[in-house]
Amino acid sequence: MRREDILGACGLGLETAGGYCGEWLGGGDALEVRTPIDGSVLGRVRQCTRADYERIVARAHTAFERFRLVPAPRRGEIVRQLGEALRGKKAALGALVTLEMGKIRVEGEGEVQEMIDVCDFATGLSRQLHGLTMPSERPGHRMLEQWHPLGVVGVITAFNFPVAVWSWNAALALVCGDAVLWKPSRKTPLSALAVTRIAARVLEENGVDPAVASLCVGPDADVGEALLADRRIPLVSATGSCRMGRRVAEVVGARLGRTLLELGGNNALIVMPSADLDLAARAVVFGAVGTTGQRCTSTRRLIVHERVADALVERLVRAYGQVRIGDPLADGTLMGPLVSSEAADAMQRAITVACAHGGRVVHGGERLEGPAHAGGGWVRPCILEAPVGLAIVRQETFAPILYVQRVPDLEAAIALQNEVPQGLSSAVFTRDVNEAEAFLGPAGSDCGIANVNLGTSGAEIGGAFGGEKDTGGGRESGSDAWKAYMRRQTCTINGSGALPLAQGIVFE
Repeated sequence: MRREDILGACGLGLETAGGYCGEWLGGGDALEVRTPIDGSVLGRVRQCTRADYERIVARAHTAFERFRLVPAPRRGEIVRQLGEALRGKKAALGALVTLEMGKIRVEGEGEVQEMIDVCDFATGLSRQLHGLTMPSERPGHRMLEQWHPLGVVGVITAFNFPVAVWSWNAALALVCGDAVLWKPSRKTPLSALAVTRIAARVLEENGVDPAVASLCVGPDADVGEALLADRRIPLVSATGSCRMGRRVAEVVGARLGRTLLELGGNNALIVMPSADLDLAARAVVFGAVGTTGQRCTSTRRLIVHERVADALVERLVRAYGQVRIGDPLADGTLMGPLVSSEAADAMQRAITVACAHGGRVVHGGERLEGPAHAGGGWVRPCILEAPVGLAIVRQETFAPILYVQRVPDLEAAIALQNEVPQGLSSAVFTRDVNEAEAFLGPAGSDCGIANVNLGTSGAEIGGAFGGEKDTGGGRESGSDAWKAYMRRQTCTINGSGALPLAQGIVFE
């Protein structure tokens, strides 16, 4: 598909308003959106002003007050239709994701498939928002808990998954009876505009105020800070850097609001002597190179037992040499560009620092120049041997750098994995059941995700997604993550005709 065809299929023109609440708003400066593939302009988005934000959040709150009364199974049916609408736009929307942030086309379409899957999950969930009944200590009394819609949920998303993360939050929030106000990354606003158009159409066809799925593209100083401080938004779900997450937690926490934070990941994959090295190598390559190393679950550290380190690194060098780098829209490409030249600069700085303190590049790491690599973000993925204790390894560089560190045993491997500030995803490759159980046990991995014989990247939607420590502690998508989007209420019903007090208290 040509770029013009992709944009047209997604309902986008050369210039589009960046705010939506049943009407399109955007009285601020135009934001120029460029593709990282060659740096050319894809379109312009008129950003929201503070006045636009106020109108959007007011409309979203009014829409919530009506939408919360819609029965949950009916809300689930609307989300099912949203999934069907996304299915019909999978190819075009996936290509738009590729154009805007640079991931290869199959990953762009995979991201849309993830949205579809989450909608399917949420549809079933709409009939399972269960409370509990509990025995009362007082005769003739009944205790129960129930769950009610929470309000307008603020959803802040990052560039690397410009549409899927919205769905993790929005599909669940909608079946829970909430409205959603989406603030997407200013690097990838076109994908958000396209998804919002799809959601608006589905809501309108079902007689629901489309402000239930609102959008606000704008500067952090005007829109972002207002959203964080707004008491009309009881929950802010934010995906992004640890630095951003600390600001979100600070401002929302000051007003005693809720946060759901999914932040940085400095993910390690441990390989023990009994591991299937070919399987491990495949997992490492996808985890470290997929999405050009720009997943929060990307494999950044390879912690390998010293007995098999040379054999595994040899396999990786061969595999890295076969990674096809090029146009992410073309068939057969395995790696496109980083999102920007600044991201490539950060990668080069990290490599320089690592090598200045004892690290050694084993493969790649250089920038790619020339007409085929315009845009500034083209690099070759890097394998870098790093001595234990190298400080730069503790930092998350959002780029395809794989730090290889050698250890004598599993105990040292787990300690090294856990000593970084982040705690999102982790993996171990071993055929030893005792090693696997140790890794999964209370003294094992301290991450929110712990895998055995598969990589750190590519989580399914059925499990709650998120991590510990500087990763923020939030959980999105599957399992019982829906509870974050509702308010819990404990109820006691007295049918006794008397008024006994709890704990045996007599007050007469």
